[in-house]
Amino acid sequence: MNIENIEAFVYVIHYGSFNKAAEILFLSQPSVTARIQSLERELDSRLFERVGKQISLTDEGKKFLPYAQQLLQTFQKSKIELKQKRTLPNELRVGCTVSVSNYIMPTIIPKLKQKYPDVKYKLTTAPSEEIINKVLSRELDVGFVRNISHPNLLSAKAYEDPIRLYVYEGHPFIGKDSLSIDEIGEYPLVFFECGSLDWMRIHRLFASMSQPPNIEFQTDTLETAKKLVLSRVGIAFLPSLCVEQEVKEKKLFPIHFQEVSGISLQTNMIALNGENGLWFNHALDLCKGIAQSIQDQI
Repeated sequence: MNIENIEAFVYVIHYGSFNKAAEILFLSQPSVTARIQSLERELDSRLFERVGKQISLTDEGKKFLPYAQQLLQTFQKSKIELKQKRTLPNELRVGCTVSVSNYIMPTIIPKLKQKYPDVKYKLTTAPSEEIINKVLSRELDVGFVRNISHPNLLSAKAYEDPIRLYVYEGHPFIGKDSLSIDEIGEYPLVFFECGSLDWMRIHRLFASMSQPPNIEFQTDTLETAKKLVLSRVGIAFLPSLCVEQEVKEKKLFPIHFQEVSGISLQTNMIALNGENGLWFNHALDLCKGIAQSIQDQI
């Protein structure tokens, strides 16, 4: 059965005349008539009653209409799907920072795989500057990096990860309504150092203290900082995503401290302008949804 004949039939019904359908389909009116007649021969049924310039569906036409609409919709959806697949590479090369690699990609990749089952994924973990350079040189298709701006890059905020003070089970801060910076500074601190402006703001919180804070441990990895807190050797300011599971299991506890409200790590998705837009937009929506669902639980 010719899909063009079905298309002509549906358009004649939708627009109420052969002439209007011909105009929309960029055909002549005799061409539309010929397609309808061909369809009627295929079905061995009259589909229209014609009285002068007026047309109406026959009983057979009314029965066939929902099937014709469904066939046309299915055909159009298949064209969109095939076009969509042609715009995607066989392999997507994704660059991400350590925190994204640990806490976001294990959730987002399976969802992308469901949406694009034929695409293979290659993940690279590196600092933001290296990822940016690799995207610019087309060694990576997309990247997850700190908030940046570059004229040759498409960049959009994927999520913001609030930084909060976390303590271990049984710590005296649990249940306290308010804390001062001096109280926090008296306890052993674990400091995660990543060099971003957000962490410099945490450092500045202690500038007003008469005595320097009791920083006993400094590390450049979130996992190490988190495990030191779990080991009860100190407390730490940490991004919320990295402790989501431990908070659920009540192994770590967020402590409200007004001075850190509004301090967060922003992660952006980047790609070269004009490239991988389809995947970029879908991954961005997924990432935002996942981050929000995690934040709602913390």
